[in-house]
Formats: sequence, structure tokens, C-alpha cells
Amino acid sequence: MAKTRVAFFCQHCGYESPKWLGKCPSCGQWNSFAEEIVTPIARNSTSTRKSASPVSLELVRTAEEDRIPIPDEELNRALGGGLVRGSLVLLAGEPGIGKSTLLLQTALQLQHLQILYITGEESEQQIRMRADRIGLTHPAFYLLAETDMQAILKILHQLKPDLVFVDSIQTMTSSMLGSPAGSVGQIRECAAIWQEFAKSSHTPVVLVGHITKDGLIAGPKVLEHIVDTVLQFEGDRQYVYRLLRTVKNRFGASFELGVYEMAERGLRPVSQPSALFLHQKEEVFSGSAVAATLEGIRPLLVEVQALVTPSLYGTPQRTVSGLDLRRLQLLLAVLEKRGGFHLHKQDVFLNIVGGLHIEDPALDLAVVAALLSSFEDLSISPSTCFAGEIGLSGEIRAISRPAQRIAEAARLGFRRIYLSRYNQDIPPHPEIEVIPVGRVEELYQQLFQG
Repeated sequence: MAKTRVAFFCQHCGYESPKWLGKCPSCGQWNSFAEEIVTPIARNSTSTRKSASPVSLELVRTAEEDRIPIPDEELNRALGGGLVRGSLVLLAGEPGIGKSTLLLQTALQLQHLQILYITGEESEQQIRMRADRIGLTHPAFYLLAETDMQAILKILHQLKPDLVFVDSIQTMTSSMLGSPAGSVGQIRECAAIWQEFAKSSHTPVVLVGHITKDGLIAGPKVLEHIVDTVLQFEGDRQYVYRLLRTVKNRFGASFELGVYEMAERGLRPVSQPSALFLHQKEEVFSGSAVAATLEGIRPLLVEVQALVTPSLYGTPQRTVSGLDLRRLQLLLAVLEKRGGFHLHKQDVFLNIVGGLHIEDPALDLAVVAALLSSFEDLSISPSTCFAGEIGLSGEIRAISRPAQRIAEAARLGFRRIYLSRYNQDIPPHPEIEVIPVGRVEELYQQLFQG
């Protein structure tokens, strides 16, 4: 019999230690170690499994990926054109953000496939109630409320479904280990079992994953390495919009973006998100600017709102929503040093409208425009948008895919777009004027002194 032992695992990266540690020596996280009971798996040395042999690259046959198209255009885009047969997909997000709803409505739309939905968190009755709310039925949709991997594998070999959904990987357990569900060992072992099943049976498997309080995918980092695709489902609960980001994809482009609107009967795909995130106003106020950003290869126009006001306390406030605070502090320092704007005694509040979180560096120019607009209390024309990255010396750097940003801005009715003068070979557009700028001082002069 294999001897049971106690070990401590980092819940962030999976590092193993014989004793508890305050700081993980592998990933540097504090207070991340948890105690687990480990039962080694007895390996049969006389296994008949055939070992792999090296193959010449020229002899390897290539074939087009066999994909299952998804009726949901936003999910289809995030997956790179559909579910690849034999792939393992991880969908992660906060509790209550809509992960189960998205998977259930997707499964019910695939009427031509036999689907097995494995639930370890909800009962069959709860799933049925959600399906009734969505208003869809499926003749070959099967529910399984089970968490033991060995029992699940037996049913999989009997049913032989075309597609498997697992909600969630943190509830799955393997009898090969003595640790509880959700532990590093169980997540790693169960993910490996699902990977082996997906590859051997040529069946796509979609796993639901939890996230930590820091917004990272719960469990060992090896989980993200095992799966083929990682999708992050995010959004602000105060808003109805949800974003589906592609963090990793072995079969398509990473950093794609899908947009959904939470409705009474499930999640509704949004095909033109820019029109939703640009709020229509009867009056034009200072401190507002529109940025032509890019998420993956998808152009997205968003509104940036800024409020700059004299500080009434000793230390000025810096409050931001939808943008990295360190990026805002960098832009404020550039305006102070290179532009000569005295913002060190001003409270600064910045918000990306719609609850979005944008990481595109091209957002910088719109942020600076909104800050200057609020600082001078002068409004910017609502038909003007911005796209450019700000450097530490105050220069406006070139951005990627300017033609796509210009085309999206023109489609939404904008008449002027400010871009970096270092973006070369931009073809003229008949419906929008492209205004090149090189430094933040030049942007200020053209906006408020021209």
C-alpha cells in the first residue's frame, strides 16, 4: 500500500513544500500555502503502453482543424471560429457573472449534437429552471450531477457524447488522490484526465473555472498550460455588459473580445459594441473624449470621462475605473513635466464608460485629451476621437492597425480622428479627417487654442 503523507501546496502556482511557508519561493505570493493529504499513485512497471518514437517533421501529415461552429457569433469569434474537436477549453470568471448561463444557452443552441452537461455545483432542478428561463429545449441534452472522475468516465464511454461541459473543474475529484476537491493536486489530476479523454476520444470539453479575489484563475498555473484555450468572462455587476476575452488559444488569435448584454432570458450577443459604449448626450460637457481602441483585431470605440478639480486636502486623490492607476500617474507626470500643466495639486478622477477595462496603449491620447479638457473646462467636439500612445518624453507614438480604427470611427459618424504623425502610409478616408500630432503640447494647441 502506498503511504499517505501530508504536504503543503501553493494555491497560486502549485509549488510543493514539506512544511508551511509564509511566502512561496516560486511565485512570491504570501499566505498561499494550504495543507493537503497526498496518496501516491501506484504505477505498474510492466505497463503495456507503447512508448512514443521520434518522427521526421517532413513525414508529419497536416490537416485542417475540424471545428464545430457555434451559433453564438461572439463566442465563435473568441474561440477562433468554433470548437476544435479534441480541444480542452477553460472558461473562468467571477461567481454570478454568467458563466453557467453562457454555457447552457450555447449547449441548447447546438441542436444537432449530443451533449453531456456535468454539474458539480447545481442540481438538475436548478439547471432545468435556468433552461426554462432561457426558453430553449434540446432533444439530446443530458445532465449529470456527479463529481467523481472515475464514475464520470464510465458514463462517458457509455453515452459517447459529441460535446462535454463541466461545471466546474474545482468540484471534480479523483479517487487516486486523498486531497479534497478544489485542491492543487485534485485540479491538476482532474484536468489531466479531461485532457487525455478529449484527445483520445476526439471530443471537445469545456471546463468552468473559478477565479481568486485578485482576479486570477484559481488553482495551479499548470491548469492554464494544460488546456488549449483560456477564456476570461468579466464585467461589472452594476452594468448589464459582459466581456469575453481570449487569454490563450492554440487554434486562433489571442486577446479576442466578445461582448454580451445580460438580458432577462440569458446573455444576448452584441454585434456592434461601440454604439452601446458611446453614450448619447443632449449637451456637451468638458472632460469627455472618445478613444478608438483595439481589442485583439476588433476595433472598439469607448468614452473616457475625466474630472480634474483643485484638492481640498493635503494629498491629491487619484481615482480610476477601467484603467491601470499606474498608467494614469504616468500620464499625469508627463503632462506636468513635458506640458507644463500644474496637476500636482489637483484631484483627478477617471472613468471608462460602461464598466470596461481597457489595456490598449492607444487609449493614452484620449485620456490626456479628457484630462486637459476638464482642467481647462473646455469641451471637445463630440465628432472627434483619439488614438495614440504617449511616451515619457511627451511624444505621441505610433499605434497598430490605424486603418481599422479610422474605418470604425467613420462608420459611427465621427468626422475627425487624432493620430500620431509617426503612423506612416495611412490612406485618406473620404468620410473622416485624420489629424496627425507629434507631442502633447501640439495636441493641446490644436484642441483648445486652434
